[in-house]
Amino acid sequence: MTISDIVQRSDTTPGRIFDATVIALILISTVTASIDTLPNLPPGLQTVLSWSEVIIVGLFTIEYGFRIGTAPGKLRYVLSFHGILDLAAILPFYLTLGSVDLRTLRVLQLFRIVRILKLSRHSEAIARFGQAMALAKEEIVLFAGLALVLLYLSAAGIWYFEHEAQPEAFASILHSLWWATATLTTVGYGDVYPVTTGGKLFTSVILMCGLGVVAMPAGLVAAALSQVRREQIRDEARQEPGGVPAASNATPREP
Repeated sequence: MTISDIVQRSDTTPGRIFDATVIALILISTVTASIDTLPNLPPGLQTVLSWSEVIIVGLFTIEYGFRIGTAPGKLRYVLSFHGILDLAAILPFYLTLGSVDLRTLRVLQLFRIVRILKLSRHSEAIARFGQAMALAKEEIVLFAGLALVLLYLSAAGIWYFEHEAQPEAFASILHSLWWATATLTTVGYGDVYPVTTGGKLFTSVILMCGLGVVAMPAGLVAAALSQVRREQIRDEARQEPGGVPAASNATPREP
């Protein structure tokens, strides 16, 4: 059993223990980062949080070094999504060492919350979701473009109907974008709303369009997830007795 087997594979007991340890560290780090934002913390608790941050960053740094050292393509891992995420999980801590600008310190410490994204490496469901997004990326990009066009048309339309009645709320098309965003996403905060008959009728049409804005991407992703899941089931079926042996297809986990 080598370090590469432990770090890069999850089909062995040491590999599963390594994954479980990393997941536990991520969760602990997320909790401590949240507690650290509470006001008027006792000095003793602040000391505990500071030391826990040092220990967690040290362990994440060792993990990052192991992943670089055991990756088949080191540069490919460093530039990959997970490689950048692993670096982002530890870099803010080292950048804050010796910092005297409290505003910069606060901003960099905020980036500690990206560590929770490291969980994506250890979740098959999240991996399937990423595959589904890649599978439906062309449709999603097309829909995003159409949604932006609809957003602009909504802002222009409500400005035309409401500008004279509410010159402060709908001073321009750009000012109307907030209303268009809140309405198209069906959030409807109610802070800005139409008062004219034309504006109300126009808003009714936009609200109907907003249902499609919410439903269409959900349908695209759901269909892509179903396809990814079916392909995974077929692959697993091929590895059953009588098919391709599972061991012959064992490949290292993606960095």
